This record gives sequence, C-alpha cells and structure tokens, in this order.
Amino acid sequence: MRAIKPLQIAVFLGLLALILALGLGATALLLGGVPLGDFRGVTLLLAAVLLTYLAAFAVYRCFLFIMPLREGEVAENSRHELAANVNILFYLLLFNSLIRTHFIPVPIVRLIYLALGAELGANTYSAGALLDPPLTRIGSNTIIGHDAVIFAHVIEGNRLELKAVVVGDTVTIGAKAVVMAGVRIGDNAIVSAGAVVTKDTHIGAGEVWGGIPARKIKAAPTVKVSELN
Repeated sequence: MRAIKPLQIAVFLGLLALILALGLGATALLLGGVPLGDFRGVTLLLAAVLLTYLAAFAVYRCFLFIMPLREGEVAENSRHELAANVNILFYLLLFNSLIRTHFIPVPIVRLIYLALGAELGANTYSAGALLDPPLTRIGSNTIIGHDAVIFAHVIEGNRLELKAVVVGDTVTIGAKAVVMAGVRIGDNAIVSAGAVVTKDTHIGAGEVWGGIPARKIKAAPTVKVSELN
C-alpha cells in the first residue's frame, strides 16, 4: 500500500480544523444561550456531533468539487493522488464509523451515502457498505444486503487505481457479497449471498451470479417471439 504523504495529511488536517470550527461554532451560536436544563451537557454534546458531521459532509463535497476523484491509475505525487488520499483519510477518520455501523437505520444510511456523493436511484437501499460513494452509481429499486461491500478502488502493492462501479435497476446484491472496482451489473440481475465479484466483471441484465470468484450460474430468461405479440 502506498504511503500517505505529509502534504496530503496536512491538507486533511486543515479541512478537519475547518470542520470542527464550523461544527462547534454552529453549536455555540444556536444553543449557547438556550436554557437546556439538567441535560445541558448531553444536549450540547449531541448537537455538536450532529452539526460537526453536517459540516464534514459540506466540506467534503466542496473538496470533491474542487478536486474530484477521477477514474484511472493514480500517479504518485500527482493532484489525482492528493485527491484520492485525502478522500481515504476522510473515510478512515470521519465516515467509516457512519458507513459501517449497524445502529443507524438503513433509510438514514441512504441519506448519508447521498450526502457523500453516491448516485442512488429511487427506492434503493444498502444494508452493506459503499466504500467509495463518489464512484458508486446505482439505479432504482435495488437492494444491497447485510454486510455486503462495494468498493471502487484497486490497491495492488504500490499501485492505486480508481474505477467506478455501476449497478442497474432492480438488482439484488446478497448479504456479505463483495463487488470490486470496475464492475458493471445490468438491470434485474442477482448477486448471490457471499459471492465475490472480481474487478471489471460485467454481469448482464437478468443474470444470476454466485461463488468465489463469482460466475454466472443462471442466464437471463429468454423471451419468446410469441410473448412479444
């Protein structure tokens, strides 16, 4: 794994300081003069955590607007590497606890992913983890099962590459399945529980895949000409 460089850490720490200033400042501004009774300390703490995370979403999206994650191999000491590694630090130090928790209701997790830049169609929910939301594009009426993982990065020794994952409409990804970078999944497809879909795999519409590594175990149903008339 490639080391995160001091400049990249410094950029993240600067953004983190801004996030804390915004979150704590908003807490003091909104609640500092409000009588909160015996639970004032707890209320202020909870409000500070909530407002700090809201500030984190805003700052993170602003960072991505200025330095978007781009698909392709990440060259060392490049602007692309700075964006990728600062994104990793955001995930490891701020967003991992939200994405990987089982205490936050799934509908709220959907809002978190949207706030982090994922493209999710209507009525699409994840009980698993989307590790690279800005590079994850999922259609409508799709479900990602409990503890499934989708990620859009490739780390092979010192090599780092980003590849978006695109999932169609009405797709089912089973519990504990793993979907790697560059995967494309067509509409109405099914990935069985525990399957490992290796990078750059293309799953056609209506197909069923399973196993480690995942293989097609059922083709899309054939539509007869008589059924179209």
